[in-house]
Amino acid sequence: MGKKFGISFSPSRALGISSAKSSFARATGIPTTRQGRQRKVGSMMGCAVQAIFMLLIPTVTIIGVVVALT
Repeated sequence: MGKKFGISFSPSRALGISSAKSSFARATGIPTTRQGRQRKVGSMMGCAVQAIFMLLIPTVTIIGVVVALT
């Protein structure tokens, strides 16, 4: 990419929108970018999937034993 020369202007930074979004994200823990929200939900789903399997395997085993004994 290299170094940029010249004038660079961002309306979002000038109006304080970028600052407000970042302070909101830090205060609530909710990312304001789409990619950040998807990453957060994905990591939460990964944890939930592991918990579901940890509960599902013993349940299926118990049901299998009960069905086999009857």
